[in-house]
Amino acid sequence: MLGLLQRRFSGLAILMAVPLLVAMLASVNLPPTQTARAGEPEPAPPADQEYTGAKRCASCHFEQYMKWKKDPHSKAFEKLTAKYEKDEKCLECHTTGYGEPTGFKDAETSKALAGVTCESCHGPGSKHEEICKPFAQTKELTPEQEKMLRDSIWMILPDNSCLKCHVQKAHKENPTPKELRTK
Repeated sequence: MLGLLQRRFSGLAILMAVPLLVAMLASVNLPPTQTARAGEPEPAPPADQEYTGAKRCASCHFEQYMKWKKDPHSKAFEKLTAKYEKDEKCLECHTTGYGEPTGFKDAETSKALAGVTCESCHGPGSKHEEICKPFAQTKELTPEQEKMLRDSIWMILPDNSCLKCHVQKAHKENPTPKELRTK
């Protein structure tokens, strides 16, 4: 009986510790060259990239695109009421690349970047698209080719791109307007 009780207690302790561990790991801001990929530092992608929009990503990553289309992130901009569609605090999290030279500007001129798209997590993809294009019909890539293609875009942006929007940014109150909060 004591053994069963010990196993249950240790299981409970683990369950209670997991959210704390996840929060601690998520708060770690790794510098760009230290983002882990199989134990290797991830190099920074080419500079001077532009945002392209999720549909361009779908031309090669269709399965991922279809999963994203069903995800609430794809509808992040649509959740904003007209009152908030121009609010900088809202656009920072509900669009892709807001405030960047080639990022979301407004609903009319930047439809491809409305919502939280692939490039919200992976960074601008123009150079990735350009570098990958010659390999579009290649069935199997060599390890060198695969590394070159993967190194042309972030696996995941440094500085925990998810947490930039999914925490209260150290504010004591939730920045989301009360009428738009979900329970």
